[in-house]
Amino acid sequence: MAEREDMQILIELKNVSKEYKMDSGETGTKALNDVSLVIHKGEFVAIMGTSGSGKSTLLNMIGAMDDMTSGEYYFNGKIIDNKNNREIYLFRKEHISFVFQNFALMDHYTVFENAELPLRAKNISKKQRKKIVMEQLKKLGIEELAEKMPRQLSGGQQQRCAIARALASGNDVILADEPTGALDSQNSKEIMEIFKELNKEGKTIIIVTHDENVARETQRIIKIEDGKILIDR
Repeated sequence: MAEREDMQILIELKNVSKEYKMDSGETGTKALNDVSLVIHKGEFVAIMGTSGSGKSTLLNMIGAMDDMTSGEYYFNGKIIDNKNNREIYLFRKEHISFVFQNFALMDHYTVFENAELPLRAKNISKKQRKKIVMEQLKKLGIEELAEKMPRQLSGGQQQRCAIARALASGNDVILADEPTGALDSQNSKEIMEIFKELNKEGKTIIIVTHDENVARETQRIIKIEDGKILIDR
């Protein structure tokens, strides 16, 4: 991997804070506290922290899933206005794919239909959708499960389906929130191997995890506590 200084800056947060208001209207929890962060194109990064540290909030900020109280967010040099719902929708659709701990699959959709969802949002033709989805299912070793329902799959197979859905979009950034949290050790290793291969292919991958073993598989570890970055190595 090239030195970070020689790599293109893809994501930049400048002095980002996030405060949650209490029902009374008073300022409550400060989930992020003046966080500045740079992620380069092609990096494979782990964000670690205890429960309530702000790690998932930070991932949500990067994915434009939550609005910041203050600060600025730049993607590929362009400022992202997280108050503009239309702009945020297009930004996520074109650039960001998500993988979640609970897989977030549609229970009444087949594996194929789940993986196809982001392509429908992009108005891709039915013929092209089938080609793209089957390529991704094959890549992840689950093409024979295309017509199965999520309830018929193991946890590892469900996560592979979720990753296939993320890849089908063609987006360059994958954000994964505890992607191995619901898996046994063997499936966790296999999923991390998949992420490493995807990173070698050029995907920028950011994983939130509490597992040191998972974090060690990445190229860079960011540790956050009380809404502040303590370690970045």
